[in-house]
Amino acid sequence: MYQAFYGFQEMPFNITPDPRFLYLSPTHQEALQHLKYGVQERKGFIVLVGEVGCGKTTLCRRFLNEIDAAHFDTALILNPRVTETQMLKAILTELGETKLARSQVDLVAQMNRVLLERIERGRDIVLIIDEAQNLSFAVLEQIRLLSNLETDHQKLLQIVLMGQPELKEILARDELRQLRQRILVHYELHPLSLDDTRHYIHHRLTLAGGMGRPVFTSWAIRAIHKASKGIPRIVNNLCDKALLAAFIRDSDEVNFWDARRAARDLQALIE
Repeated sequence: MYQAFYGFQEMPFNITPDPRFLYLSPTHQEALQHLKYGVQERKGFIVLVGEVGCGKTTLCRRFLNEIDAAHFDTALILNPRVTETQMLKAILTELGETKLARSQVDLVAQMNRVLLERIERGRDIVLIIDEAQNLSFAVLEQIRLLSNLETDHQKLLQIVLMGQPELKEILARDELRQLRQRILVHYELHPLSLDDTRHYIHHRLTLAGGMGRPVFTSWAIRAIHKASKGIPRIVNNLCDKALLAAFIRDSDEVNFWDARRAARDLQALIE
């Protein structure tokens, strides 16, 4: 409703993980550098954790867009609630393999063969698993075994596990100590600060084609930051509702009361 009124070319606060709208706060910038460093230096296992809505998936898509496609092959797994056999098939399918072995043993042999062939062609292979806190112990163990695939000089597979804070607790279990010892790069995303939230809102308004209107007052931004606790996805929801409230008032200013109404509406939905 308010897109045309404010002259936006597109909606500024959609919650889809569009890497074009990624705001690289200090914590997101550091997380991206950790991902790049871990992959480029072939560290084997990389873990990225963050609260729900902190931007892990968007950051992942930005990372995939920036990785050198001429050198890297990537496999992105978005649904980790699978068996060991299903996981192996999903990885091979993501890597473009069409004829898949049937048994788990044969799939592992096929995986080893495929990875060796690509390494010999000068390729590096990166496996990214989102929502990794949902992986079963059996699948985590299978992934650990995949990390053992190597030549005399390098690992055949770089593995990135991305998940919610529960992933830290899962990896801390004694039965996963062998996997935990292989994690050489680890980073935890933090929520946006008040200043980051201000820049984040301005960033998205600008990218959506905003020409200086509407303006979020400092008190509106404070209210949004407090209600969202700095979680980008919640900031998006609050800003969307606050913009609608300002539009209904026919105003070029999103004020504290618009933000507070948005927070109350969102709280009512949660309850």
